[in-house]
Amino acid sequence: QVQLVESGGGSVQSGGSLRLSCAASGLAISGDCMAWFRQAPGKEREGVAVISTGGISTYYADSVKGRFTISVDNAKNTMNLQLGSLKPEDPAVYYCAARAVPCYSASKFSRASLYNYWGQGTQVTVSS
Repeated sequence: QVQLVESGGGSVQSGGSLRLSCAASGLAISGDCMAWFRQAPGKEREGVAVISTGGISTYYADSVKGRFTISVDNAKNTMNLQLGSLKPEDPAVYYCAARAVPCYSASKFSRASLYNYWGQGTQVTVSS
């Protein structure tokens, strides 16, 4: 049974940083296609960052490029998202997702419908 558990959300001031983690069980992150999504109230779920199998490629939404960094820790079977220079438009529930199928071109896998497993989400709040 696949389980994804996010942690690390919270409240931070505008311009600040947070680190989100996603601990996986039931699948090996190193062999999978993994992503972070976010959803703000009244908005569609947005693909924020994707990391391909083996970390060969990464994709970032234009809204977070240069500020967020996706990474994996294969030894801990964990995926991370470093959020930096947080802006008022960044608050949302952040979700980690896994395809349970390899991918090698991260930019082609930013749609939520392509993912089969989801975490419960972690809230990120930005105060001015």
